Amino acid sequence: MQKYLIQSDPAIMMGKPVIAGTRITVESILEKLAAGESIKQIMEEHPRLSEEKIRAALAFASAALRADVVYPIARLNR
Repeated sequence: MQKYLIQSDPAIMMGKPVIAGTRITVESILEKLAAGESIKQIMEEHPRLSEEKIRAALAFASAALRADVVYPIARLNR
């Protein structure tokens, strides 16, 4: 992962991780991908993004989830 591509600054987007030099959050990239948008579509919507930057966001999120934290997920009663 290109760590320099992701930054977190309390003065930018309340400290959420963003693509360096933008206000595009890692969170928003993940949401777009989860909604079915392609990397190409995201880059068309945000010309400052590249495939490398989107992949850096994915790598950052993956690394963040590797932490020893339990994420409780409620089960739906059916």
